[in-house]
Amino acid sequence: MLAEYRIEGRRASEIAASIERAVGSGALSPGQLLPPMRELATDLGVNPNTVASAYRTLRDRGVIETAGRRGTRVRSRPASTARGSVRVDAPPGVRDLGEGNPDPALLPPLREALAAAARHNAEHPGLYGQAPVDAEFARLARAALDADGVPDGPLAVTSGSLDAVERVLAAHLRPGDAVAVEDPGWGGLLDLVPALGLKPAPVALDEDGPLPAEVERALAAGARALIVTDRAQNPTGAAVSERRARELRAVLARYPRTLLIEDDHGHAIVDLPLHPLAGVTDSWALVRSVAKAYSPDLRVAVLTGDAVTVDRVLGRQQLGPGWVSRLLQRAVVHLWTSGAVDPVAVARSYGERRDGLVRALAERGVDAYGRTGMNVWVPVADETGAVARLLHAGWAVAPGARFRMSTPPAVRITVSELSMDDIGPVADAMASAAGPVPARSYG
Repeated sequence: MLAEYRIEGRRASEIAASIERAVGSGALSPGQLLPPMRELATDLGVNPNTVASAYRTLRDRGVIETAGRRGTRVRSRPASTARGSVRVDAPPGVRDLGEGNPDPALLPPLREALAAAARHNAEHPGLYGQAPVDAEFARLARAALDADGVPDGPLAVTSGSLDAVERVLAAHLRPGDAVAVEDPGWGGLLDLVPALGLKPAPVALDEDGPLPAEVERALAAGARALIVTDRAQNPTGAAVSERRARELRAVLARYPRTLLIEDDHGHAIVDLPLHPLAGVTDSWALVRSVAKAYSPDLRVAVLTGDAVTVDRVLGRQQLGPGWVSRLLQRAVVHLWTSGAVDPVAVARSYGERRDGLVRALAERGVDAYGRTGMNVWVPVADETGAVARLLHAGWAVAPGARFRMSTPPAVRITVSELSMDDIGPVADAMASAAGPVPARSYG
């Protein structure tokens, strides 16, 4: 069974490391069966409990899975295999519409913001023992959350949205718990969930957000948590409408012990109001990063939630990085107060390009989706073939496999790099590449 690779080690950590190295190098393939614990213990001359501990560590890391009598196997998609690797590199002469970056022309210059942070630090040096959240940052962030109807709660600052989601999940869940996630959904999140030893439970959505019946199904089946993107959902552009929010809150009210996590990364780049779900369940969190509107490299996100959740996040953060740089927090304060970004103008710019592409595709008989944000989701008949044909036509797009579990094939087009003059040529190439698509391919 393992003739081509010999597992080694005397301690649990050594055995786990040996298996993980083999998975990373490809010596152990996805789905490959591992030896029963007692058999491996005999081969290595160790106690079966040592092997059991090694296997438990690997399950917690999302490297292997155990399915009762069917034995223990390498995960079909190990957590170390990032969906980000499912990508198309744009060769010279090909326009890259697949990376998902904001338009650099819409990001504010950071020189003055960073200088303002440095001046503040000269007067009030950042030292150990100070509060992890800058007071002015907290005041402004809380005021913005209040204006959008987000329930009152303490604040934390994390290094981006995914950092916040990871910390909240780790604060409440244990390996093996199921998490309801949007399908299609953010590739980073779909990697993170199994990496934490959790089980993703796909939930279908339409342009108004997750479908209530799908959420009900997942929670009734035992999902302990639900993660929802409020606006500018990646990759579809969905935004939770007022009616959908009421429906989802009604579902959550029947499952009050569900951990609810909302991601509002689209704040300041969309022109639709926020309809938060928070406050229905006992445990909840809402996160807003500044990446899309101000700079991906600032690595600052606001996290609010119930007192227990935020306290756990802050406590664990204190044992690791301690805090997110207060210099960066002060830079964001300057950006917020100086009017460096006009959210209405930014939303209009992305909207004109996104809506223009969706209309152009519709005129060519191609269904496409992109209600908010900077991405357009286009169902296709053959994902690999569509990506290849678009590449040949001079356009690199993101394969839908990066974002989907049960959803049929599609591609994601990011409009940030497009001008209005590009819309027609992209739509022509996409129409030629899409092929006949089944009627129900999304939502």
